[in-house]
Amino acid sequence: MAVIAMSLLAASCSGSKAEAQNENDQNSQEEMTNTEPAKVEVKTTLGNFTLLLYGDTPKHRDNFLKLVAENFYDSLLFHRVIENFMVQAGDPNSKHAAPGTMLGEGDPGYEIDAEIVFPKHFHKRGALAAARTGDAINPERKSSGSQFYVVTGSVLDSAQVDNMQINLLMDQMAKENMNKIQELYTAGNRQGLMALQDSLVLEAKKIIAEGKGPFTKEMIDAYTTVGGAPHLDGQYTVFGEVISGMDTIEKIEKVARDRNDRPLEDVRILSMKVLE
Repeated sequence: MAVIAMSLLAASCSGSKAEAQNENDQNSQEEMTNTEPAKVEVKTTLGNFTLLLYGDTPKHRDNFLKLVAENFYDSLLFHRVIENFMVQAGDPNSKHAAPGTMLGEGDPGYEIDAEIVFPKHFHKRGALAAARTGDAINPERKSSGSQFYVVTGSVLDSAQVDNMQINLLMDQMAKENMNKIQELYTAGNRQGLMALQDSLVLEAKKIIAEGKGPFTKEMIDAYTTVGGAPHLDGQYTVFGEVISGMDTIEKIEKVARDRNDRPLEDVRILSMKVLE
């Protein structure tokens, strides 16, 4: 009962910021007409890497290019680093932050509409994605205007991938059977809930065995070879990837950090440059 009941329950600021958001929205139509990718070289205190910005997430691409042109990212820190998960940067408050200061709340004063192109773009190793606030206060899953992360993740075996697909299918089927679940839950019918749960698990396993699960072959191949963070898929905008210099990202993810996952020794972005 606990699994389905939890699924049921889960189913069941300022003026300047608003002005900046309006300005961002006004450019949306123009952004949608250009689907060309772009490349950006990032220089850091631990080495360099190059990003490919996807053309089919134009709002995020153009915003990132705008910030690069403004030198917005110069001197900002990688303020959140978790080994075998991701490295995060883009908080303007990090530029002059004292050691030990908790970071992660800063932004340029606006958000970007979500451009979640899933399953085409997913959280494979090296994926570039936009950070955001949680669903409770951001149900539209709008992205931070500047904060981004690069996925490092870990390699999964086929059983782990199948379990993740089962969980995704179970969430979907729980929503589809919400009325029935609510009826059984209200009646305190534990046996009925468990029977329903078992039947849905069997249905999910059948779907996966037939190759019709939520993960594409490309996703499965990536997660079982180079790795990634599939638990984030479909929830955050993936708008690019690292195409060279992943060894620099690996250096960043392995640095010592404090209890807030901030590196003990600053890892700083020196500069960014758009490549032709």
